[in-house]
Amino acid sequence: MKKVVIFGSTGTTGLCAVQAALKKGISVRAFVRDPSKLPEDLKSKVEVFKGDVLEPDSVNQAVEGTDGVIIALGTRENLEPTSDMSEGTKNIIEAMRAKYVKTVTACISGFLFFEPEKIPRQFVDITKDHKRMYDELKQSGLNWVAVFAPHISEDPSRDIIIEINPEKSPGRCISKHDLGKFLVDGLTEEKYFKTVIGLCNVPAQ
Repeated sequence: MKKVVIFGSTGTTGLCAVQAALKKGISVRAFVRDPSKLPEDLKSKVEVFKGDVLEPDSVNQAVEGTDGVIIALGTRENLEPTSDMSEGTKNIIEAMRAKYVKTVTACISGFLFFEPEKIPRQFVDITKDHKRMYDELKQSGLNWVAVFAPHISEDPSRDIIIEINPEKSPGRCISKHDLGKFLVDGLTEEKYFKTVIGLCNVPAQ
């Protein structure tokens, strides 16, 4: 992996993925709607690409010349019904096929481990779009890695538990730093390709 494009790179998880990729010596193209949301100290270290994930042309240009893709799309705190994340994912997948980029990691809601009737009501609509994202990945034919993240915490990095295709989440929360790092590391771990990943921090003693 020499160069990755990160969609959602100004969000909580996306920023941590940017930092983790840079730490590994990987060049980062940060796909942003609003470049002003990228911290000043990162602007000189990444290639800032202004675009909209709902516009196929800008997504196509952003994917070109990369070795891997990280999808960390979110809605900030907005829980209203949306199809933006799944539509964006669809555009990303089509661009990847067109540009012969094969590997993608994506951060998706851990509520997909739940029975639909057990998802807290306020998260039902947003989880439906995460499910559509996951369906797009599964049907893509790419080397996809779907990370079903539990609650994303502000905690410092610490040891994590990783499970491949688990029935349920291995734990209740994951540090944003460890989640971002996994989204980068997962691009080069073939054992994770075409799987659902459950991960969490090891509970504090």
